[in-house]
Amino acid sequence: MSTSAPEPDTRADLALALQLADIADAITLPRFRAKDLRVTRKPDRTPVTDADTAAEDALRAAIGGQRPGDAILGEEGGGAVGTGRGWVLDPIDGTKNFSRGMPVWASLIALCVDGRPRVGVVSAPALGRRWWAGAGHGAWTSDRPGGEARRISVTGVAALEDAYLSTTNQETFREYGGIDRWLALSQVCWETRAFGDFWQHCLVAEGVLDLAVEPAANPWDLAAVQVLLEEAGGRLTDLRGVPGFAGGDGLASNGHLHDAALRVLQSTT
Repeated sequence: MSTSAPEPDTRADLALALQLADIADAITLPRFRAKDLRVTRKPDRTPVTDADTAAEDALRAAIGGQRPGDAILGEEGGGAVGTGRGWVLDPIDGTKNFSRGMPVWASLIALCVDGRPRVGVVSAPALGRRWWAGAGHGAWTSDRPGGEARRISVTGVAALEDAYLSTTNQETFREYGGIDRWLALSQVCWETRAFGDFWQHCLVAEGVLDLAVEPAANPWDLAAVQVLLEEAGGRLTDLRGVPGFAGGDGLASNGHLHDAALRVLQSTT
């Protein structure tokens, strides 16, 4: 008989994460397509807007008030999460889209316990969509924040030749010396698209896509979608097959295709 401790209940933290998503939406959506939006470049040449920084500041303040002992790692403010409890924040995933007026962007909010995501929320108010999951409580979506919730799950597709595959930008593979890997995988799959960023991972979780590959990713890009994918029946690893969100890249799948996709990606390295 197993004597392992039961998983902690995530419902209260998930409720807080959904409240945090409301806070982020209230800041980011009014700044979307605003004529006075301020866009600057960070040292890595990626854009950052006044909405990114304002949203993360507000999220940090709210977490500090509700969970003062929790660590925080955010794209704009830095920090770290390790043992114990820590929140991982991306105030706007898809800032390039946001700054150009494209509605495919979202706030990503995750709670990790001892380095493993236990709660994840992805809120895309310009798309009118939200996805969320808590460990042990399934993965869910609604067409509007506060709308009717629908439980989601991955596809049962089990052959790469039937798989629908996405990435964010295939040129990133070229930048990181992996274009042959992307071409090899795309050639054995049924169809390829570039839905990109958070959206492709959410589409895997809700059974629209079967595979999504990120040749370069930060922890805040993947922490929230990891628990979403796992609760929907899928998997997230790095491109070497190591589970987790902190490997610097990522492969999201319905689970059935994961090992086969890894073999193709690794066969050209």
